[in-house]
Amino acid sequence: MAIWAIGDLQGCHDALQRLLEAIRFDPAQDRLWFCGDLVNRGGQSLETLRLVHALDACADVVLGNHDLSLLAIAERQESEQRRVNPDLQRILFAEDREVLLGWLRGRRLFHHDPERGWAMVHAGLHPKWTASAAAARAAEVEQVLQGRNRSRLLKVMYGDRPQWSPRLTGLERWRAIINVFTRMRYCSPQGRIDFGAKGAPGSQQAGLYPWYEVPGRRAVGTRVVFGHWSTLGLFIGHGFHGIDTGCVWGGPLTAMQLVPEGELPVIVQVPGRRTEG
Repeated sequence: MAIWAIGDLQGCHDALQRLLEAIRFDPAQDRLWFCGDLVNRGGQSLETLRLVHALDACADVVLGNHDLSLLAIAERQESEQRRVNPDLQRILFAEDREVLLGWLRGRRLFHHDPERGWAMVHAGLHPKWTASAAAARAAEVEQVLQGRNRSRLLKVMYGDRPQWSPRLTGLERWRAIINVFTRMRYCSPQGRIDFGAKGAPGSQQAGLYPWYEVPGRRAVGTRVVFGHWSTLGLFIGHGFHGIDTGCVWGGPLTAMQLVPEGELPVIVQVPGRRTEG
C-alpha cells in the first residue's frame, strides 16, 4: 500500500489524470491525500471535483480557501452565483451540484494519521499548536460547516481579523481558525498572520517568518504535508513538506509518497495546465 499526497489541483483535471497514471495509482491498494484547493482557475473544476469525489473511498481531502469560497458562493442567491467565473458556475449549476457540494462540506480542515506519523493541512499551522490542538480547532469549524448554521458562518468567513487567540468565541473564533488553516504563509513569532505577503521566502518584511520556521514554535509532534504556497514551490525541511508547485500557473503537479520516518520522500511530478505564451 502506498499513500500519495497531491498538491493543489485548482481545477486541473487533465494534470491529475496524468499524475495518477505516473504514480500507477491502484484504488484497491493505495490511498490519496489531497491538500485542498480542488477547484477554481484551471477550467476543469467540475471534472476535477467529480473525479476526487469518485475516489472518496480511497482518498482524504482537506479544505482549501478556494473550496471554502465555492461553498460560500453556493449559499448566495442564484443571481449572485451567476456572476462568478464560468469554471465555478459549471459546478454551481450542474445536475449533481448538491451531491458534490454536500460531499465537499464534509471534508476536514486538518487530517492526521498518528500511526504513520503524518498530518495534512492546506496552508499552515499556528506556531503555538500541536497536532492534537490543531485537530481540536479544526473539529470546531468542521462541526459548524456540516450543521444547520453553516450559512451563517460562510457569510462572515471572509476577513483578516481577528488574529487567532484562545479567548475568541463564536464566529470570530471560527474565522480565525479558518484563516490559519487555509490562508497562512508568513507570521510573526506570536503567530500574527501577514495576509499580504505571498512571495517566496526572502521577499517578506523583517520580523516575518514562514509559518514552519517561526522561532520558538511548539513541536507539532508529526510530519506535515501542505499546499497553498505556489511561490514556495517544492519544499522539504524541518519535518514540513510543501507540495503546491503551481500546477494551475503552468508549473508541475506534484505527488509525494508518505514514507516511514527515516526514508527519503518519493517525489513524482507531471506537467500542469498548459498556459498561453
